[in-house]
Amino acid sequence: MALHPFRFGITAPTVLSGPAWVERVRRIEQLGYSIVHVPDHFRDQLAPVPALTAAAMATTRLRVGSLVFSNDFRHPVVLAKEAATMDVLSSGRFELGLGSGWLREEYDQAGISFDAPGTRIERLTEAVSIVKGLLGGGPVTFAGRHYTITGLQGRPSPIQRPHPPILIGGGGPRTLSLAAREASIVGLVPRARRDGGGLDRGDFGEAALREKIGWVRDAAGDRFETLELHALIQAVVVTHQRMAGAEQLAERFRVGREVVLESPYALIGTVDEICETLRRRRESYGVSYLTVFDRDLETFGPVVERLAGT
Repeated sequence: MALHPFRFGITAPTVLSGPAWVERVRRIEQLGYSIVHVPDHFRDQLAPVPALTAAAMATTRLRVGSLVFSNDFRHPVVLAKEAATMDVLSSGRFELGLGSGWLREEYDQAGISFDAPGTRIERLTEAVSIVKGLLGGGPVTFAGRHYTITGLQGRPSPIQRPHPPILIGGGGPRTLSLAAREASIVGLVPRARRDGGGLDRGDFGEAALREKIGWVRDAAGDRFETLELHALIQAVVVTHQRMAGAEQLAERFRVGREVVLESPYALIGTVDEICETLRRRRESYGVSYLTVFDRDLETFGPVVERLAGT
């Protein structure tokens, strides 16, 4: 397995004032993180497109990306134009994260139909084809079950060619197989519950990660070696008392302590131990791109300083 260099991101869901947001993204850049991500939800957070554009304008090397745009919230033609514009305005620092949507509560609150997983993934599959076509320059003609596009030219043209890097995130075999075929970055997360009520805590362990990577490998074929594997870290605890930290997270996530200790979505221990864990997981599974939540920005900074780019 070809090992990619480590790179690290921050996902920043908190609503901030304009000056505070600028200060925050500059701090993220200063600490050596590769990218700032903004999620796509209707709750208490900045909207991703203007927030990412502002972040790009306030920094010089920090990449900006969505983690992830919910496909059902935008028509793919609109999304493609916004993605191309963000790539132009960021001077080629944009990464496009896409997902099928998973949190039923916000669908219900917004009056958007929360269709069965198969339908949402089918719609995402069509959208990915359209977005890639438009970002590639078009013109695009597409006739699917969910979308119909007729001779539309993609404008503006993004700086990154053939298009900005695409991350597709998911936890089940259909979404991860789509990511393996169509994305350059595969986002690994615990599987969402079928009822849309949250994440499946039973999907947090190392065995589940192995299964996910198997689905990716099978679907990717010869392109597997080129894929960058990404994980969204749910919690970082820097401590000399690893077992005590694991007990706290086990209670928080409502899973067993041993699950927390092995979970690819939690990091517990000293900075040295966390660095060794990440090296081991990269060697075993190929996961080299990790995003932590904004609350762990400073805590995780020493790890970024040691491992970024290595």
